[in-house]
Amino acid sequence: MSVGGWFQAVDIVHRSPGRVRLRYRTDPGSPDASRALQPAAATLPGVTGARVNARARSVILAYDPSVTDAERLRVALGGLAPPDAAAMAGKPGNDRPGNDRSAVVASAATLLGSGLLPRPLRFPLAMTGAAPLLKHALAEYGESGVTSHVLEGMAVAISLARADYTAANTTTFMLVLGEHLEESIARRSDHLLKHLLRPSCDEIWVMRGDDEVLVAAAEVVAGDTVIAGAGSVVPVDGTVLGGEATVNEAAMTGESVAVVKARGAKVLSGTLVEEGRLSIYAEQVGTGTAAARIAEYVEQSLLAKSEAQLEASCLADRLVPTVLRLAGASYLVSGDWHRAASVLQADYSCALKLATPVAFKSAMYGAGQSGILVKGAGALERLAQADTFVFDKTGTLTTGSLEVTDSIVFDAAYTPEDLIALAASVEEHYFHPLALAVVNAARALDSHHFDHQEVEFIVAHGVASVIDGKRIVVGSRHFVQEDEGIDIESHRDVVDGLYREGKTLLYIGYGGTLLGILALKDSVRGNSAATVRRLRALGVTRILLLTGDHMERAAELGEQLGLDGVHAELLPEDKARIIADLGRQGARIAFVGDGINDAPALAGAHVGVAMQKGADIARLTADIALLEDDIGKVADAKAIANATMALIATNYRLTVGVNTGILAAAALGLLSPIATSVLHNGATIGILLNALRRGGVNAPRHGRFP
Repeated sequence: MSVGGWFQAVDIVHRSPGRVRLRYRTDPGSPDASRALQPAAATLPGVTGARVNARARSVILAYDPSVTDAERLRVALGGLAPPDAAAMAGKPGNDRPGNDRSAVVASAATLLGSGLLPRPLRFPLAMTGAAPLLKHALAEYGESGVTSHVLEGMAVAISLARADYTAANTTTFMLVLGEHLEESIARRSDHLLKHLLRPSCDEIWVMRGDDEVLVAAAEVVAGDTVIAGAGSVVPVDGTVLGGEATVNEAAMTGESVAVVKARGAKVLSGTLVEEGRLSIYAEQVGTGTAAARIAEYVEQSLLAKSEAQLEASCLADRLVPTVLRLAGASYLVSGDWHRAASVLQADYSCALKLATPVAFKSAMYGAGQSGILVKGAGALERLAQADTFVFDKTGTLTTGSLEVTDSIVFDAAYTPEDLIALAASVEEHYFHPLALAVVNAARALDSHHFDHQEVEFIVAHGVASVIDGKRIVVGSRHFVQEDEGIDIESHRDVVDGLYREGKTLLYIGYGGTLLGILALKDSVRGNSAATVRRLRALGVTRILLLTGDHMERAAELGEQLGLDGVHAELLPEDKARIIADLGRQGARIAFVGDGINDAPALAGAHVGVAMQKGADIARLTADIALLEDDIGKVADAKAIANATMALIATNYRLTVGVNTGILAAAALGLLSPIATSVLHNGATIGILLNALRRGGVNAPRHGRFP
């Protein structure tokens, strides 16, 4: 809705108790929202926290529900007046040293030019260069007490007091340069994640009757037929109804080779049609698409902090007084302020506080590019800790797609292949999993097509037509037996035997008699066994199956895949109860599922993983969502999680070891303030770069690295 002033529109995208996400549109020429909006939004009544995502044009507000609500905040945000440039210049944080390149250039000029000036002018120049750092240190001391920035300010002040202007200028330059590089690296880790945000389409081609019409994206609803031609981005998640095209899915799955999409294939929003043209049945539109969910997951991941991150931050804060005491002790022992200034140059704070979140964000970016969406660092951390994996069956360890396993004919004039061809000839016009399975079976046999009259669709029952003057019906037992009056009882033994094998039956009546039966069954994924083996190699000690299916089928699958246990014929609450019981026994559980009935178990597990074809509620409840229909991605996610935590542990040891060595050398007088500053900042930047590297956290894909 239009609100005028600073914004053209402000809308509520998502809300939960105490939190609301708003999307805005600014007027042309309005201030940079990422800098102006966040402090302005934080001052709104009842707001306890604000974060702006400029790329997504959204703002997330945490608020006190007893003071305000989401709708009042939307109105209040829309009523904000645009700030002027002078007001922006005085915003807190703009004077923080190292937050832009000009500060680095000015500091370098001070360092290089100081030696060329007469000695009486060196102090004013050094003081001018150090002023922003000292001002920031004083402000932080007043707000938070002794912090790492306060220690740095003390080190520079000591050098200035001793008239060691070279040390003061060098230290100032290294601190400004180091902080600029640290912030740049931290920003890059955010940008890596934000790179997963996909641009949405403002207008979409859809079918309206027999015509293609360009409509606003907001007008497209589930069930529409969407047209995507060469060069266009697929705007919805759905299934191909017609046409054929090569689609580049790299933006969503990380797969560089374009894939061919034809009738029955699934397509994701955000993927690019390179050649050809597709008619797509829209299943998810707008904020329900995979691309929109990525945007939501990214925003959540940028806000979330893991246990490891919080522990590293707390440890860094606890070590600051230790560094201060060490500096005081070194001065008392030696009487040398030079040595004390050296000690104050080095601390653990920056590397400990920044390296962990940078590593998590880099890992989440790598996971996203591999088709695995991780909702925050905590989810990745819990997945690394998981020692028990619990799988749903249908759509998880199995494909969830039916295949024809038996073609049984009761008329000697027809072969089993004829039966499949007859059924496929009328089913090919029907968009249903059973119909697709029959058509695929006919194509595999390269069977001939039977000419027929117009096909009649009977909702939830089947299809009917006429071939060679005889009525043919294909569908459920109820449809064929009760609605069409075709006798099935004479073949009860065959029917019961197929049912006991856990198969789905499709009945074909022709000319008033039962011509035959097609039996279909869900197939085990080709890489399910390999995934189980990989999980064991990655440290998983127990792998279980929970399913609502019959015990015989579940036991057969458990034996086939080498699982440690099977629980069958379960209701959704039974799954959640078993997960809770395992948790009380001390297991750290990762649950992998895809259905609505899996949502309670996904929520109750230590970490939940939802399959790509999972129900919306399953994908929303899960901590990790797969973007590809590939069970192997579960093992990939575990590998990424393990590698990430190993990298964080390595960085932790490096941080503590290197900085402890630098501090010890400085306390013993082996390092000058300049040398300490160079070593400390260089080591910190190196550790951050190590945290940022993707090579250390990419998961192997089916036995190789991508």
